[in-house]
Amino acid sequence: MYANFQCGRFELRFERPFVMGIVNVTPDSFSDGMQHYGAEQAIAHGLQLIKEGADILDIGGESTRPGAEPVSVDEELRRVIPVIKGLKDCGVPLSIDTFKPEVMQAALEAGADLINDIYALQQPGALEVVANHPNCGVCIMHMVGEPKTMQLSPPDYNGDVTRSVVDFLAQRVEVMQSLGIAPERIMLDPGFCFGKTVQQNYQLLANLSALKVLNKPILVGVSRKSMIGAVTRQEVANRMPGSVVAGIAGVERGAVVLRVHDVWQTKSAIDVWQAISLS
Repeated sequence: MYANFQCGRFELRFERPFVMGIVNVTPDSFSDGMQHYGAEQAIAHGLQLIKEGADILDIGGESTRPGAEPVSVDEELRRVIPVIKGLKDCGVPLSIDTFKPEVMQAALEAGADLINDIYALQQPGALEVVANHPNCGVCIMHMVGEPKTMQLSPPDYNGDVTRSVVDFLAQRVEVMQSLGIAPERIMLDPGFCFGKTVQQNYQLLANLSALKVLNKPILVGVSRKSMIGAVTRQEVANRMPGSVVAGIAGVERGAVVLRVHDVWQTKSAIDVWQAISLS
């Protein structure tokens, strides 16, 4: 198992899988757009997710669904900063789901503990923000292209998407550590449904244990995504069962954090899985 993970004000020990609850402060997220759009609704939703068993809250002010339109820095800050401030003392780490360095900086100042970046700190200035905050955690993700166009024509990855993901994340970890970002601050996300076909997503999930070679905590985010819908033929609102099963498959293969919409259902499944695995 991994060493303790430095996550802002918290030091996490992954003696069991953690649940990261999603708090979308966006009008156009693919799963729950408009449901929690507004600071008061988002704060209340975050507190409810903690009651349901969330170990971490992931707060996002810009949708990264396929085809999503970009959001300005000012608008993203307007959405997320009041939510971070309102949840700062909720008792669990707060993650900010952003790739903009300006938002990262403001979010950390407001009380965020973890940067969750789909661009893996490749935007100009992002590496420096994280390097200059020596206690914050960071989760870097594999993605090809950008959210607006990433699913239009995913690459073939020379027939081995898992190897491509491992190589990319290893390279980014090396860059981060060269700038003084400590190894115990880094988490990895293989990026399901970010520039990958349905078949590639399932190949990646089946071979997720290959990421263990990087010796970093692994986050899996498959909740209600298109890869679940493609197999179950269910609309977004009915993808919870498939999402939970896929999440547990990730845990079986080494994931220590599941990023989900359906917290108590996922937490219950993890509890049962753990009871079996410890028997």
